[in-house]
Amino acid sequence: MGYLLQQMRILKKKQEVWELVDLPNGMYPIGTRWVFKNKKDDRGVIIKNKARLVAQGYTQEEGIDYDDVFSLVARIEAIRIFLAYDASMKFTVYQMDVKSAFLYGKLHEEVYVSQPPDEADIGWNLHS
Repeated sequence: MGYLLQQMRILKKKQEVWELVDLPNGMYPIGTRWVFKNKKDDRGVIIKNKARLVAQGYTQEEGIDYDDVFSLVARIEAIRIFLAYDASMKFTVYQMDVKSAFLYGKLHEEVYVSQPPDEADIGWNLHS
């Protein structure tokens, strides 16, 4: 766990994703927790350990903690039409996966999260 906390401190300084603040009166932080995963090769041997710090947004209440929630996702019908058109025009289609697309979005409201387990400071204010 010590290594993870060291990496989080480096990330905090490097990316400037959050800052340590005192929690204002009337504000409630979103909890956080670690999610661990082992990446394995074809034989099932662990080749890499992964860790993610996730926010427990499910504790929020609609209308109190947030108003609108949506994610820009294409409907399957739109994707099929797109691929059919590309095939008819003999276009080349490339696919890519952007794993960190949601990490760099702009926040338009103040969001407070609790620090990861084993941290001793008060709280973090997310910003981008």
